[in-house]
Amino acid sequence: MSRTARVLCDGLYFGEGPRWRDGRLWFSDFFARAVKSVSPKGDVRVEFEIDDAPSGLGWAPDGSMLIVAMSSRRVLKRSPAGDMSVHADLSSVAGFYCNDMVVDSTGRAYVGNFGFDLHRELETRGEADVVANHPTAKLARISPEGVIDVAVLDLHFPNGTVITPDGKTLIVAESLAAALTAFDVGPDGALSGRRLWAPLGSRVPDGIALDSAGAIWVANAFAPECARIAPGGEVLETIATSQNCFACMLGGDDGKTLFMMTAPTSLPEIAAAAPNGRVEIATVEAPHAGLP
Repeated sequence: MSRTARVLCDGLYFGEGPRWRDGRLWFSDFFARAVKSVSPKGDVRVEFEIDDAPSGLGWAPDGSMLIVAMSSRRVLKRSPAGDMSVHADLSSVAGFYCNDMVVDSTGRAYVGNFGFDLHRELETRGEADVVANHPTAKLARISPEGVIDVAVLDLHFPNGTVITPDGKTLIVAESLAAALTAFDVGPDGALSGRRLWAPLGSRVPDGIALDSAGAIWVANAFAPECARIAPGGEVLETIATSQNCFACMLGGDDGKTLFMMTAPTSLPEIAAAAPNGRVEIATVEAPHAGLP
């Protein structure tokens, strides 16, 4: 099965970290340094701005919002009243910019990072060489109180992350391994039992979203598509987008709207130059499941 997305809204720079909450899709717009939201009708509003490029988003049980600040390698906390504070400083764990994040039902957060200066290396060495030879990265775990720990070592650019509805499995997209990797989640949030959930062939996974049938939607950062992947790697469906797809989220009132964040490129000097990013949507059969 295959279908084509339609544009919900445009005028963004580079959208990431989409999350469905309270009838709107919340997301980060990197180079606007803003967290924004959009309704299913396409009206965009700026929720707040920060002094960094925001990336992964999530909420704690008390309604506080967690926001990844990429270049400073911090996670910020915004109270329900709008007060901002530093929740955790990840500079001791993250080898380079921080990126996506998933927050579990207790308020514990898992945060990925580049591990190295990806865009500089792509420009100087080329895609094939970077994919074949690059430093690995650590996945950070942050307790609800802001205590930092290393959850996993030696990941190949950990990116989008989901947690299954029972809270017992975490799956992370390893962008530079072209794979989805699963872990068992212990009662204390410790990760173990590392295993390949799905190989992705030539696809470069960025953001991911889990559905109620146990499949995962994968935003392909190097192609204009979002692909639905079964455990083991079978491609169940692809949705064509108008630009490369960097993140995705299932939402809407019934959880069956697939929101896809697209842009011409992730190269900062190009993406920051003009607001060519979009949110694209398609209706799918299996609704959202798990976290985020």
